[in-house]
Amino acid sequence: MRLDKYLKVSRLIKRRTVANEACDAGRVFINDRQAKASAEVKVGDVIVIKFGTREVKAEILSVQETVKKDEAKEMFRYL
Repeated sequence: MRLDKYLKVSRLIKRRTVANEACDAGRVFINDRQAKASAEVKVGDVIVIKFGTREVKAEILSVQETVKKDEAKEMFRYL
């Protein structure tokens, strides 16, 4: 699955366009490497998103095309 779509589906970032912009600005990393929006993500990858001075680090637990809002939290775990 594409990184920008995963960020939206898992609700780490609210909208796909915002996820796209964050990737273009170089604020998203997969396994300590800067990632483009089109990068493929898989189970076990570690995503780091930089929001200003804050940093969100999460490990991917599952990859699904669509999930309900309540189940989105089970797609990743914070590190």
